Amino acid sequence: MSKRKTYTDEFKTMIAELVLSGQAPKDVASEYSLSETAVRNWSKKKAPIVVGEGESTNLEQINRMRKENAKLKEENEIFKKGYGYIRKEINPDILFEIIKANSIVHSIDTMCKVLRYPRSTYYDKQKEKPENKWKSLNKKLREDILKIYNESNKIYGAPKIREELKKSGYENISIKRVQRHMKILGIRSIVVKKYRPQRSNKKVYDKGENLLNRDFSTTKINEKWAADITYIHSLRDGWTYLASILDLHTQKIVGYSFSKTMDTSIVLKALDNAITTQRPDKGLIIHSDRGSQYTSKEYRNAVESKEFKLSYSAKGCPYDNACIESFHAILKKECVYLNTFIDYKHAKLVLFQYIEGFYNRKRIHSSIKYMTPDKYEQVCRAA
Repeated sequence: MSKRKTYTDEFKTMIAELVLSGQAPKDVASEYSLSETAVRNWSKKKAPIVVGEGESTNLEQINRMRKENAKLKEENEIFKKGYGYIRKEINPDILFEIIKANSIVHSIDTMCKVLRYPRSTYYDKQKEKPENKWKSLNKKLREDILKIYNESNKIYGAPKIREELKKSGYENISIKRVQRHMKILGIRSIVVKKYRPQRSNKKVYDKGENLLNRDFSTTKINEKWAADITYIHSLRDGWTYLASILDLHTQKIVGYSFSKTMDTSIVLKALDNAITTQRPDKGLIIHSDRGSQYTSKEYRNAVESKEFKLSYSAKGCPYDNACIESFHAILKKECVYLNTFIDYKHAKLVLFQYIEGFYNRKRIHSSIKYMTPDKYEQVCRAA
């Protein structure tokens, strides 16, 4: 029997922040694989309380609708006046495609009237001979490639785009064909340099064994975790810190914590989040470097109290913790370097969206059969 999924209070708070920032509860629920009811309930708890004078809800709704209608009427008048000036600058073929694409939803006659596009011209173009079949297929392929590329935050290269296309019905498509169309579209992936584990002759004198010893292979979920801290800069608050924990079997970030300070509390919170959501069995190996946070008495006690095993990299050997180092490199390339964080709060929201909304739920990995970490975890739990 599968374990019921548990969410941390911080996760619920960040979901509420997304809704309160303007995103629709339905969209947030779909994005993060949640029920819309849960999203609405979490958001209500975080929403500011407004004290009124006892006016009925219906009256408030009617007044709001009146204001919205007045605003829509004003916007419509502005559109009518302004559109006349820009209509002659718009390519008629674009208008034709807009009307055609929306003909299932809206009346063709109404759209032609609003967009000032002659109905006779539209129907004449409908009768024109369709373009070459092969040309049409290539056009559709490029549209699908661009859609996948944009949905991946513009990071996927030809191999991953090919795997996504195969899921959509392009069963026999080659990488070379994908590369050729990517070149036509003028798009390319963000290349992340991978860590290459190497042998080290450095002698370690500190306490704590290297149980992992660069053996990153696993047979099940929650067998081996890797932990590390990375630095994130913001304009107002300066350096901030992200502590992450990666499950080596699923490549999923199972726990993380974001803080303005890099003390022991940040790694303890990341560990607590991981344990809360994953509920791992005894014997789990948790590997990290020998930073003061991970060698602290508090951290060691927290790990050992759950009957987990501590494992440490050799001093000055980042390759011993290559998997989590690689994740942080990917995070920097695909998220951090593409954003300018105003402050701690802004950085925290963007990192939440990347880790929970994209990396765990959408980003496919070749090492786990081109599945997402979340999907692969589901497959493993169901096996």
